[in-house]
Amino acid sequence: MDLAVVTDKTAIRNAATIIVLRRGPQPAVLMGQRGASAAFMPSKFVFPGGAVDAVDHTVPLRGLPAAEEASLLSDSDLPPTALAAAAIRELWEETGHVLGAPASWQDAPQGWRGFAATGHVPDASSLRFFFRAVTPKGRTRRFDARFFLAEAADLMTDPDDFCRAEDELSLLQWVPLAQARTFDLPFITEVVLAELVAHLADPDVPLTVPFFRNDDEAHLVTRLGGARLI
Repeated sequence: MDLAVVTDKTAIRNAATIIVLRRGPQPAVLMGQRGASAAFMPSKFVFPGGAVDAVDHTVPLRGLPAAEEASLLSDSDLPPTALAAAAIRELWEETGHVLGAPASWQDAPQGWRGFAATGHVPDASSLRFFFRAVTPKGRTRRFDARFFLAEAADLMTDPDDFCRAEDELSLLQWVPLAQARTFDLPFITEVVLAELVAHLADPDVPLTVPFFRNDDEAHLVTRLGGARLI
């Protein structure tokens, strides 16, 4: 049996990734290393992120800006709140950091109970939809990943404390943007970092969202709601 035929039929799962930016004289982003035995991107340094779970559709998410919600709806029928909630949940699970608002959450569902125990509900008011990419054909796992940009200053936890992180990512650290490309990164992470550096260099330029579709070689990269890039 032709393996390429099998892998090209791999179901694409919706996913959310979060880029947490720590501003200052040397801006840095929060990253960790995936395990060497991981099925997807083994040993690579990545941003926190993962697949959208069914429970992410049900949580009491606060504050997602209307402009971000509208952008997330572009070329997608997935609820924007589920995507944003997944990004916040993955940040909590993989780094132990809380992006939320103080509140009691007595009936938190499975998967969110540890987050709720910190005395917060998820708060998306500071999230910005920054990037979107689909895993290329031929991979054993494929994701339609939405990348969100968040500020370290908006975390409700000490940015340097990773004691509550689960063990999915190791070597959690704030990676200076100037040094990030010296790490072993997935190609798409390099692209996202380049987009972030360009944005920080000229923040007054209106932010549009690049979309790596990976479904048509002639139109590989577009901007949501905008023109073709490549």
